[in-house]
Amino acid sequence: MSEQALHNKKIVLGVTGSIAAYKSADLVRRLREKGADVRVVMTKAACEFITPLTLQTLSGHPVAIELLDADQEAAMGHIKLARWADWILIAPATADTLARLASGRADDLLTALCSASESPLAIAPAMNNKMWQNEATQNNIRHLRSQSAQILGPASGDQACGEQGEGRLLEPNDIVEALARLVVPAQLQGKHVVITAGPTYEPIDPVRFIGNRSSGKMGFAMAVAAAEAGADVTLISGPVNLPTPTRVSRIDIETAQQMHDEVMAHVQGCDLFIACAAVADFRPQQFERNKIKKTKQEQLQLILTPTLDIVSAVTDGDKRPFVVGFAAETNAVEAYAKDKLKRKKLDMIAANQVGDGVGFAVNENELQVFWEAGSRILPMAPKKQLARDLMTLIIEQYNAKNTT
Repeated sequence: MSEQALHNKKIVLGVTGSIAAYKSADLVRRLREKGADVRVVMTKAACEFITPLTLQTLSGHPVAIELLDADQEAAMGHIKLARWADWILIAPATADTLARLASGRADDLLTALCSASESPLAIAPAMNNKMWQNEATQNNIRHLRSQSAQILGPASGDQACGEQGEGRLLEPNDIVEALARLVVPAQLQGKHVVITAGPTYEPIDPVRFIGNRSSGKMGFAMAVAAAEAGADVTLISGPVNLPTPTRVSRIDIETAQQMHDEVMAHVQGCDLFIACAAVADFRPQQFERNKIKKTKQEQLQLILTPTLDIVSAVTDGDKRPFVVGFAAETNAVEAYAKDKLKRKKLDMIAANQVGDGVGFAVNENELQVFWEAGSRILPMAPKKQLARDLMTLIIEQYNAKNTT
């Protein structure tokens, strides 16, 4: 575990109504020892097991409990707190809390905060072993994982009820170590990262275009990961139905030409360029200003011409940044990725299989990552976590290149 992984990280710790809530005091202390800034949110049930005053004293901040509390809303507010957090950690998390989160409930402070936040969520369950094994609980866990929540534990052993089995809260030090492994190191402070995302639409006429199936989810997840790492992020996106990530500057475009122009306008002086967009390779040579009408003719011929190669334009430029490319392939993924890495003079390339429900418009993916001296496989994971894993790898290679 990196000793600096949690340094200056803003963590909201949610404490729920489990006997294991007494461990949250030690958890706060250990998080602060690692340099984290901790704000505690308690459910009313949690207050029956440990006092808010204890956690306020250890965290150094008032504890938030009530959703509809005028004083708390004036001081921090659940929306402001949701935006403030780098991570939300719920420990302990009861079976009821898991159910409420999985069903999208937002009628208390903690669930409302989770619903309002774009920050990553880590959950450390604590409950009786039979409750943990219950099919409904396991369904809730699977659903939360599909939404990119990280599940930490539980451990197995003696339980407060006198039984033994799986369901114990992980020890505070184990929770801190697990969280530190998930966090992107804040090593991009003061760095400017430009990221492209989504498809481009190349117009045929005012109502038709040539496009592709890219949803933009991976590019947006990369923007989130870069912002979490402390970077100043410019996200240049094609047409997608995604909200702008917190702390990210977004520029919307439609065509490959527009993306090229925006990239070249913002890449000068940037430190990293991550080309995640699925840019069209061809566009119609001629744009019809009026809608093409369907006639009795059997065929309509379109003459296509190549679009500008944005990545090559960046790598061929003076004072080029560290450049990461993406390759979405239907076959021979490794061979095509390595060829593109060399041909386009990339520093790194992340490649994945697409087609038949894989890669595009899904929430999970896996990547094969290549650079001149090595490679790594990032296994199947939610795109948000996959982006954090890839960003950690990019930071490693970026630092290696700039310290040699």
